[in-house]
Amino acid sequence: MNHAVYMRRCLELAKSGCGNVAPNPMVGALLLHNDRVIGEGYHQKYGDAHAEVNCIDSVAESDKKLISSSLLYVSLEPCAHFGKTPPCADLIIQHKIPTVIIGCRDPFKEVDGKGIEKLKAAGVRTETGILEEDCKKLNKRFFSFHTKHRPYVILRWAQTADGLTAATNHPPGKRPLKESAEKKERLHISNEYSNRLVHKWRSEEAAILIGTNTALLDDSELTTRLWPGRSPIRLILDMDLRLPAHQKIFDRSVRTIVFSSIKEEEDNGLFYYRLAQNAGIVEQIMNALYRLNVQSVLVEGGAKLLQAFIDERKWDEVRVIINQELTLPDHQKTTDGLRAPGSEDMVLQEEIMLGTDIIKKFIPVGMERSAPAK
Repeated sequence: MNHAVYMRRCLELAKSGCGNVAPNPMVGALLLHNDRVIGEGYHQKYGDAHAEVNCIDSVAESDKKLISSSLLYVSLEPCAHFGKTPPCADLIIQHKIPTVIIGCRDPFKEVDGKGIEKLKAAGVRTETGILEEDCKKLNKRFFSFHTKHRPYVILRWAQTADGLTAATNHPPGKRPLKESAEKKERLHISNEYSNRLVHKWRSEEAAILIGTNTALLDDSELTTRLWPGRSPIRLILDMDLRLPAHQKIFDRSVRTIVFSSIKEEEDNGLFYYRLAQNAGIVEQIMNALYRLNVQSVLVEGGAKLLQAFIDERKWDEVRVIINQELTLPDHQKTTDGLRAPGSEDMVLQEEIMLGTDIIKKFIPVGMERSAPAK
């Protein structure tokens, strides 16, 4: 029997839960009886029924009698613990399903092999590792969180054809000694199609992070207003609490966390998280997000913050939008904080065109053999 065919269908089903199930993983399940699919299901919403439950519930009344002689395919190991729902392993045993084909083990410590053990102890035959890498890649955020004990990190920026992320507004020959966000012009680099794609990316992640200067310069809402979907948690690195209260990110429309060295408290719907001044900022943010159960973060700037993640090797993907037709006049070019981040430890994974923009996706060196192509 070609188990891979049915496991691919499980993965297709699982993807339907994208954006709705985190921090749970996306999971799909399928019941097969004599080469006929009698039930399908996927985890649709966090806190609601898991894939196995929806799969079994989808079986037509006339086919219910076939469940106990069917094969169950599921892309991730059935859970064995009581969480927001009862254990799926118990449901499988209750319905006397004789064989379960599993894509990969669940790395969550409350499961991690326990579901398989429970099934085997009840006499259920199990087979694991069908399209294992594909199953893991589907839930790369979930696996990263539970194996690396940090969020899955995506770095994103836009740059001109000559590698700049911002412009200066000082006249030629009058360069200030120290530039601030107030002395930089907001440079609109990406086109409208890329902007919509960025908002789609935002809808797929648990949180979005920017630094003080980016917040001052852009006054961005950090929402998904250009794409239907949930807006991510807004994370602001503002160590000295310089940002004024009228900034859009403080409108309380989305959960917002401010990392600073000043205070740790909740203030009318805003959450302040204290970081130490004399320790690695990136590492502290990663540890805080792990404790807060934030499984993925999209880092959108500025250049110093992005470079800090690169330098500390705390990233999993880089997505760069390059406007191939935009360059800046010589007097606006600078290397003082305006040049795009970079690293020699990146491997190009994918490249797509959107009008004047080319979007390049990179992964860390050494990950190219097992990484998905999207």
